[in-house]
Amino acid sequence: DGRIDLNTADVATLDTLPRIGPAMAERIVEWREANGPIRSVDDLLAVSGIGAKTVEALRPLVVP
Repeated sequence: DGRIDLNTADVATLDTLPRIGPAMAERIVEWREANGPIRSVDDLLAVSGIGAKTVEALRPLVVP
């Protein structure tokens, strides 16, 4: 459906999302590797530097 899978996307793919740059994309991948699969978009709140506004902006663009 065109949404990005947070559990399979690489840094380059995550970097295409709004409000996510290369450093943030790397932190998402590192968090996923350390903590296991992302089960909900809200799991992104545990990634350093991601807040509620970013999660809400990403919600329609990604799947856990």
